[in-house]
Amino acid sequence: MRIVFPYIAQLHQIAHSLPVALEIARRYPEIAVHIACLTDEQEAYIRRLASLYPDSQVAYERLTLPGPLWRQLTRRGPSVLTKLATLLFNKNYFETFQAIVVPERTSLYLRRIGLRAPRLIWTRHGAGDRAVGFARDVRHFDFILMAGRKLENRLLTQGSLRPGHYVTGVYAKFDLVRLMHSTAPPLFGNRRPTVLYNPHFNPKLTSWYKLGTQVLDYFANQDRYNLVFAPHYRLFDAHRDKAASILRAYKGIPHMLIDPGSTRSVDMTYTMGADLYLGDVSSQVAEFLINPRPCLFLDAHETKWHDNPDYLFWSLGPVIDTAASLGQALDGAVAEHPDFLDRQKSYIRETFGLADIGPTAPIGADAIVEFLRKARS
Repeated sequence: MRIVFPYIAQLHQIAHSLPVALEIARRYPEIAVHIACLTDEQEAYIRRLASLYPDSQVAYERLTLPGPLWRQLTRRGPSVLTKLATLLFNKNYFETFQAIVVPERTSLYLRRIGLRAPRLIWTRHGAGDRAVGFARDVRHFDFILMAGRKLENRLLTQGSLRPGHYVTGVYAKFDLVRLMHSTAPPLFGNRRPTVLYNPHFNPKLTSWYKLGTQVLDYFANQDRYNLVFAPHYRLFDAHRDKAASILRAYKGIPHMLIDPGSTRSVDMTYTMGADLYLGDVSSQVAEFLINPRPCLFLDAHETKWHDNPDYLFWSLGPVIDTAASLGQALDGAVAEHPDFLDRQKSYIRETFGLADIGPTAPIGADAIVEFLRKARS
């Protein structure tokens, strides 16, 4: 049996499926596991993560793109065009596998261009509440890995799951995090509490364009908090000049750490190391709350979020619509945290459904192999 794990998008998706690939390779040496990358950057990052699994043997291969699209990819990063083109120009390669395991939904395009035999398996990436994670097209995957009851119930309600075609209790990224950050040093050398500001990339949802500069200026001119500004990986993905200007503007401020898109911004270095989460709609808040802590949410769009399941996480801390009194709001979020603690713990149980703190990628690996073997019989 041959299984491929292709990576056609940004680095933040890799940790959600790679541990499953490495567990299949370790637990089922008779199965050929292939890792297919587009860029040197992807392969280098994957090889570094894979070194944490020395008993797993996988084959590394490169996906192809025509020259003009390749140049666009190297200049501006992955786009919808380059991702669809990658699937199209590598269709014959994908046809040689019994299963294709992906963390994104774009790969469903393979069905539209006539790929029929390989099973398409979705690991998801992230565990947030936004509607994009519950798109109805996910019913076209042959098998799905997911975390907890919140995701399962919502997908069942909309008719996107079939019995025997999914498994719960899997959030493979946490496996890597435990291996990488078991003895992580503090983010700062002082004793100030650290705030993580993590705005989303979508202009219709993010707080960045309306409030972001005010947030950074507040932290630059106060002496109570450290700040890590680590937005969603895609915020500056195609605008590295803007990221560079922000780095220059706040250079030399010792209590501010600005990371517009390194691997540390996607491997939970900051969600593990911060004391308070400041953000809008990124699913990283769910990862942050594995260890319940104060949260403060920024609503920059006059959102009607109450009783909206897409904004369930905004019930886990205060929500404000201005940065004018940010210091007071931060202090309030800390003081009011006991009022949100039980709600946060319940949210995490429903979101991840993890019975213990052990690895979950083996659950996903076994479920995939069992599903594929039954499908062949």
